[in-house]
Amino acid sequence: MASLNDRTSLLSFLKTRKSASAKAMGPPGPGADQLNEILSIAVRVPDHGKLTPWRFVVFEGEARIKAGEAFAARYAELHPTHGEEALKFVRGILARAPVVVAVISTAAQHVKIPVWEQQLSSAAVCFNLVLAAQALGFDAQWMTDWIAYDEGAKAIVGAKENEAVSGFIYIGTSIVLLEDRPRPDPSSLVTHWGA
Repeated sequence: MASLNDRTSLLSFLKTRKSASAKAMGPPGPGADQLNEILSIAVRVPDHGKLTPWRFVVFEGEARIKAGEAFAARYAELHPTHGEEALKFVRGILARAPVVVAVISTAAQHVKIPVWEQQLSSAAVCFNLVLAAQALGFDAQWMTDWIAYDEGAKAIVGAKENEAVSGFIYIGTSIVLLEDRPRPDPSSLVTHWGA
């Protein structure tokens, strides 16, 4: 069991946690050992039936640029009238952060475990990735964008036909001060059920 100090630190972290903007992220990012630690923490999520209904695709170094070129080619197919400025943006879509981790949902029909529960587990992995990266001192953002939904772009990422992209986790160091956004008042969202 965690000590009181550990729990207090964790609560403090969770109360002040905020996502960075991938558009304002730079180095340093996690090294190989740190990334392995982040991924090891990420998989500690609810997983009904121990199916492990997710996997990772890591983009770092030149792979981010090569993938961006492939995404730009796909974008040009989809939007032939869009100009060079749009293609430049797409080319750099994964180059915003030193490391980008795609979380692939491998949810499938199961005799006992609903697909939805498997998808929720994949979403939990995404958020655990963000939390783990931030706990190690990096900044992170969970995004999707069109590359998570277009079949051609998903193929570039490495998702199979029956798989989905739960998100891209951008990990690096913010080059701007992180600002908090307004948060909802939980009391406005709660209904207490009663007979």
